[in-house]
Amino acid sequence: MARYTGPTTKIARKFGEPIFGPDKVLEKKNFPPGQHGLARKRKKVSEYGTQLREKQKVKYTYGLLERQFRNLYEKASKMKGRKGENLLLLLESRLDNLVYRMGIAPTRAAARQLVNHHHIVLNGNVCSIPSTIVKTGDVVGVRERSKSLEVIQDSVSAGRARYSWIEWDGSSMSGKYLNLPERTEIPETINEQLIVELYSK
Repeated sequence: MARYTGPTTKIARKFGEPIFGPDKVLEKKNFPPGQHGLARKRKKVSEYGTQLREKQKVKYTYGLLERQFRNLYEKASKMKGRKGENLLLLLESRLDNLVYRMGIAPTRAAARQLVNHHHIVLNGNVCSIPSTIVKTGDVVGVRERSKSLEVIQDSVSAGRARYSWIEWDGSSMSGKYLNLPERTEIPETINEQLIVELYSK
């Protein structure tokens, strides 16, 4: 599956948020990119524009393109409960996202690469599909021969924030997906209702 590989800071500046992780450039230039970034002379954004912007932000945050994102939304629509929350829970349950949440990789893009390159195991078996939906109770870990990789060692030793829905074991470099997170526990600033409204048109 294709993915966005362009400049991340430019996209982060577009949304005004560090959606790809901490960004020193964004801290210095917290305004949209381009020669008219500071002017902000454009008219008020329409309702559709606001909804589209929110969808694009979520797609960039989790590293999905349109078809993959739409398929995930359709799956969320068939689940019980609120469509928007279901969509976020499915995004959070992706293997590449959990690798990132566990601190095995510094960014979601790096997590995706680790999965693609066969460095990650799911329930003891190598899994190279980043979009795999991990179920509660599953164990995600680093492949034995990959534990000495510098990028993994640096990321794990950085001691990033831990999450209540993940049980991390530093000695085995693995984490257990305990339960689906509550909506309030997901740290990203996302208004999922706007995405539901966009797709409902």
